[in-house]
Amino acid sequence: MFLLEGVRLVCEAVQQQALIDVIIVSREYLTSTYGLKVVENFRLAGGQVLEVSGEVFSSIASKDNPQGLMAVARQSWVTIDTVHLEAGAIWVALDTIRDPGNLGTILRTLDAVGGCGVILLDQSCDPYDPTSIRASMGAIFSQAVVKASFEEFRQWKKNVDAHLVGTSDHEGRVHYRRLAYPNPVILVMGSEREGLTDAHVELCDSMVMIPMEGSCDSLNLAVATGVVLYEIHEQFHAHKED
Repeated sequence: MFLLEGVRLVCEAVQQQALIDVIIVSREYLTSTYGLKVVENFRLAGGQVLEVSGEVFSSIASKDNPQGLMAVARQSWVTIDTVHLEAGAIWVALDTIRDPGNLGTILRTLDAVGGCGVILLDQSCDPYDPTSIRASMGAIFSQAVVKASFEEFRQWKKNVDAHLVGTSDHEGRVHYRRLAYPNPVILVMGSEREGLTDAHVELCDSMVMIPMEGSCDSLNLAVATGVVLYEIHEQFHAHKED
């Protein structure tokens, strides 16, 4: 289970048909007409709505200025063996990502480029952490979330003949805009501190790099992922009119 807080996230969860057990409302705080309408429609559809006082609501709210709307929902996970790659599919595999804010931002960017979901490898952080949920801006409900060990991921790649593209800051890699990305594709990103391990690099079919000219030696993980995702999106949709 996990807790959603705020009008936007709760309404997005309802629209995306997330598995919501109960919506918690305080009419002392909830002033959004749209939010009230979503709650009433949820109730009419047979959903459970719990109304509480402003005092009770503020005691469990994490925000200083609560919006009067929360929901308790069930986590949704996908097993690696059920993932099938279709034409146009864009996935991101993340190795031991630590920052839930980065994870939520990557989910949000994946949603923006029409991606399918994330594959979290080994000891990655929790996509249902409140920070990740907020950063995803509702994309947690549109993107598949897969948890797998590296060995499970390696075996799955072999079985489905997936094409992996990894990133590295090492010299000699292909510029990220010069690679013709295969369709479908899985972008493999390393942890914030260490990047991809030798084992992950060996598993990848192609490796790209993002050039840097300043004094910093690396990009934020979510930013780097977004840069490559939009190049993939551009290539996949190059034949379409703007």
